[in-house]
Amino acid sequence: MSQSFRNLKSSAANNKACLSVVMPVYNEAATVEKVVGTVLAQPSVAELIAVGDGSDRTAEILAKMRDHPRLIVDRHERDRGKGAAVRTGFAMAKSPIVLIQDADLEYDPAEYEKLLRPILAGKADVVFGSRFRGLEAHRVLYFWHFVGNRFLTLLSNIFTNLNLTDMETGSKAVKRAVLQHLTLNEDHFGFEPEITAKVAKLGVPIYEVAVSCSGRTYAQDKKVDWRDGFSALRWILKYNLGSSH
Repeated sequence: MSQSFRNLKSSAANNKACLSVVMPVYNEAATVEKVVGTVLAQPSVAELIAVGDGSDRTAEILAKMRDHPRLIVDRHERDRGKGAAVRTGFAMAKSPIVLIQDADLEYDPAEYEKLLRPILAGKADVVFGSRFRGLEAHRVLYFWHFVGNRFLTLLSNIFTNLNLTDMETGSKAVKRAVLQHLTLNEDHFGFEPEITAKVAKLGVPIYEVAVSCSGRTYAQDKKVDWRDGFSALRWILKYNLGSSH
């Protein structure tokens, strides 16, 4: 366990903390300790809920950090998917605002204040962190990833009547009171189009803010492939044209 994490254990909880961070974890042994320490260093974070999903040594690393007072660790015995891990975290969250954080530092926890600002100002109930809005730094990667994401976002927008630039973002902040009105079903990456469709149907105010992104290469990202893009088409149609459940 790193010295920086030990220092975090002894720090007092900030009285401005209003945020529950839900972190689905799958095969993230290389980054999980660093991301846990970085998340818990943010003054807005009241608790970090890490949900392991039947993965590699990640569970062992998380187990060594269980005694941190603001870290809650849960585990699925088998791989049930990102959506299932997020649902488990949502059910455990106690703070008024809940934020999703991937365990690979693709999204920077130091930018939480950007996502919180519209909610704390009373302007938004849901905030999407967009990789494609504004001038924030992002790693230059693959053209067809970009095109596929833009196409899925456009299709989602057609049905939701939103003007999002990044529906598939893994950085979303939601009031817990809003989550209590949602019934989420998707176990895997269908979670993103599902939650987008369902918050749109609620008619709650939604904001989007620019966030930086350190994307992964094909070699680093073993979780998503081209078939997920085609599945996303089905999920968009299902949750926008079907029932709200």
